Amino acid sequence: MKSFLKLVSLFVFVLILTACQSSETTKSNSGNGKKTVIEYWHVNAETQGGKAVDELVKEFNAQSDTTEVVAKYNPDMYKGLMQNLQAEVAAGKTPAVVQVGWSFLDYFSNNFNYVSPQDVIDKNYPEDKTFLQDHFLENVMNLAKNSDGKQVGVPYSLSSPVLYINRDLLEKAGLDKNGPKTWEEVKEFSKVIKEKTGKYGFYFQEPADNWATQALLESNGAQMITDGKATFASKEGIEAYQLLADMILKDKSAVHLSWDQGVQSFIDGNVAMAYTTIAQRSNIQDNSKFDVATIKSPAWNGKKVRLPAGGAMLAITAKEESQQKSAWEFMKYLYSVESMAKWTKGTGYVPPRKEVAGAENGLKTYLEENKMMQAAVEQMDGVVPWTSFPGDAGLQAEQTLLDVRDEILGGKISVEKGLSSTQETINDLLK
Repeated sequence: MKSFLKLVSLFVFVLILTACQSSETTKSNSGNGKKTVIEYWHVNAETQGGKAVDELVKEFNAQSDTTEVVAKYNPDMYKGLMQNLQAEVAAGKTPAVVQVGWSFLDYFSNNFNYVSPQDVIDKNYPEDKTFLQDHFLENVMNLAKNSDGKQVGVPYSLSSPVLYINRDLLEKAGLDKNGPKTWEEVKEFSKVIKEKTGKYGFYFQEPADNWATQALLESNGAQMITDGKATFASKEGIEAYQLLADMILKDKSAVHLSWDQGVQSFIDGNVAMAYTTIAQRSNIQDNSKFDVATIKSPAWNGKKVRLPAGGAMLAITAKEESQQKSAWEFMKYLYSVESMAKWTKGTGYVPPRKEVAGAENGLKTYLEENKMMQAAVEQMDGVVPWTSFPGDAGLQAEQTLLDVRDEILGGKISVEKGLSSTQETINDLLK
């Protein structure tokens, strides 16, 4: 009996050993030993590019002999990723590649260790020495430079807010199916839609950032920040915010919901117009059962549209040289024409690499056929930097703006008092 048990134990041991060896084999490359495993941190939920992330990572892993990428989704958008990164660093660990939203560019570079992609290239990949300058416009690359002029990362996602419209509901309300052109018209359209159809006329995106709010305020002539100080509580800023608050609280023609709920309400046909990122294009287009279209971001009467560049850059936070090398290998794959095209098709982001839009193996045919992308492409000349609060207070400043948004749109505080007190609080943080 004992001999039999020994044989069984030996058999189990062999099975475990074989499984381990098999697992290690999948981690090995044709050169020497195991693949280098790295983590890629992103903010793409399933409804905003998550499926595209999974597909690209899977395809990269299948073709790479040296690197295995593990993708990690971070909820609560770029603010959530920064908070999680703080905790990871405090624990003595870091991912290798992270998405950094434009509003956290300075905060990231001031508070975390990173290595410039060009430095990794110069040290390890001489064949890629001019990759960045060959494939990216200078003004696009400059989006990923901090206030000290240092190249922190490489632009990956570029977006702008557009107005999604349910043409069926607009026509039912007796309105122009091509939608409103100004914010004043948005307010009027929304009111008519509510009166004529019983549906809500408008939804303004409310994720864990103030990107769309900046577009609303700055297009009316306000400035989120001037010479290092918050200045959004100006006459123009208050006027712009008041329009949104009045639609929700006074006219009852707009809806105050979380981002996921608001977008889903539009998809379900319960809201006629939704102001949100072009990166929601795939989700909305694929799931809407009505005549849906995108139009350019509304202007304020007689004023120039100013739209913060949405999206993110990719930055390398890997400490070890082997992981830094793998990070660039992965990033280069993501920046190929084919991968960039898949990313745009799966999200709606405008590709930062200059050859993608016109390439046969890129987006040439797709953009010709997909009219919903045109609004975002056509309004790129109105794109400005997404406000990044300086110093160590970036996260707190952003959260303070989110808190007052909920208070204003929830009817707990007036627009003027809310913006003025928040501006004062943020400037105290920035001192």
